[in-house]
Amino acid sequence: MPTYEYVCRECGYQFEEFHGIAEDPISHCPKCDGKVERLINGGIGLIFKGNGFYLTDYKNKSSAGSSKNSDKKK
Repeated sequence: MPTYEYVCRECGYQFEEFHGIAEDPISHCPKCDGKVERLINGGIGLIFKGNGFYLTDYKNKSSAGSSKNSDKKK
């Protein structure tokens, strides 16, 4: 479920809520019951942790061997 950020137009309280995409957005502040506005955020970027992620998980092993074979044919 995505996290949505909201801000109250009356008291300025900012908060986050987890709810499904198909659900209606929150309309009232949990502190003062005023109207809230959903904020647009950039989301979370993709983070790769650890050494050699590309080498160990997604490197195309056949491409490394094919370049060696093409050098021998020349």
